[in-house]
Amino acid sequence: MPITVCRRSNQDSLCQSLDITATALEHLPVHGLEYIQVLVAEKSYYLKKLPALDKLANLVEARLTYPSHCCAFTDMRLKDLELTVDYEYLCQPRTLRCNPEPDAFNPCEDIMGYNFLRVLIWFISVLAILGNAVVLFVLLTSHYKLTVPRFLMCNLSFADFCMGIYLLLIASVDSKTKSQYYNHAIDWQTGSGCSAAGFFTVFASELSVYTLTVITLERWHTITYAMQLDRKLRLRHAILIMLGGWIFSLLIALLPLVGVSNYIKVSICLPMDIETPLSQAYIIIILVLNVLAFIIICACYIKIYIAVQNPELTPTNKDTKIAKKMAVLIFTDFTCMAPISFFAISAAFKVPLITVTNSKILLVLFYPVNSCANPFLYAIFTKAFRRDFFLLMSKFGCCKTQAELYRVNNFTAYTSNCKTDSLYSGPKKSSRGDLHLTTFDGQYLSVNDKPACLDN
Repeated sequence: MPITVCRRSNQDSLCQSLDITATALEHLPVHGLEYIQVLVAEKSYYLKKLPALDKLANLVEARLTYPSHCCAFTDMRLKDLELTVDYEYLCQPRTLRCNPEPDAFNPCEDIMGYNFLRVLIWFISVLAILGNAVVLFVLLTSHYKLTVPRFLMCNLSFADFCMGIYLLLIASVDSKTKSQYYNHAIDWQTGSGCSAAGFFTVFASELSVYTLTVITLERWHTITYAMQLDRKLRLRHAILIMLGGWIFSLLIALLPLVGVSNYIKVSICLPMDIETPLSQAYIIIILVLNVLAFIIICACYIKIYIAVQNPELTPTNKDTKIAKKMAVLIFTDFTCMAPISFFAISAAFKVPLITVTNSKILLVLFYPVNSCANPFLYAIFTKAFRRDFFLLMSKFGCCKTQAELYRVNNFTAYTSNCKTDSLYSGPKKSSRGDLHLTTFDGQYLSVNDKPACLDN
């Protein structure tokens, strides 16, 4: 049975040393703590919160269970209980001795170590959630046929939406525990909240990277085999491909919950535990796969650009437009993946080049770049999405003028195409450049979205 020991001084009956080692106490006693000079609470795993610091104002030494609790005493100064004044002691106050000391993975700071990050993470999380929620809503409520590009865009938006949820969870807990994180660190990092946040971010990150790679490969395949309709990627093929991506992403996100690395190592709930060879291999495999995905994306866009070049066209016309759009897509991917992968790989090999405190800058400024940029680059900035958006809003009595313009323009364009086709009885061929520009202008628009031509 656990025993609480109170050692008293010879001069009075006040308790100066409190030993609650290996007990099941969840809270320290309310009264008498102001006289305690030595507190021993080793292997006291149920003691996750400390009382207000003014209750332990005379503490000289603390031997605790959790390193985060020592953060509470970092700036605490000792007071002299003796009746005689020690001039040297008053001039040179000592710092309280506390063990175990915080390590590199859990420094004495809030979840967001910098105030500017605390503001940015709210802005970025809300932007990612709203942007991807709008894209999902418009795509899923559109009356147009669900095509392969639309289906892939839905998957990408959902993955990036989950990333926004992760950032919102981190921002909320940081706001709640501001300046008191040492008292909430254990409950947060070992609880279901941090596990859920870690699962969301790993699942979202891997599914987003996987879907981006599939979208890029689909574009390359469409351009390369534009004249071979029998090799066109069908929706049933895309569903099977994405099913594999979901299974892979779920598996990768679940592994830390069953002991392969874990989400409790750091306050931002990323799988940073590399103590065992299996955990180290897990982190390295994820990083290598992400780097390979980026290389595939870059290679495909380069091949696409080469394929659509037409020597008969002026370089400042279609080629320039395509090049600019591809450059933006590759740049956002690079900005997101390069710094994260570089520092993470070095840390995975136990040669860290950046502290956890500074890694939080990468978490907020670089890690979610794709989640914020993807809904705009792949959907919101495209003509097809704007058409769907205004048509949807017109159902609710808004934006009727814009919606009518899109209806008229689409009908005019389709009628013109039908008349052109009726005047030419031979096989219709589209240039690769035209096909690819259609892909970029309407990222999730397919030829199947167009109504059939009316017979004259």
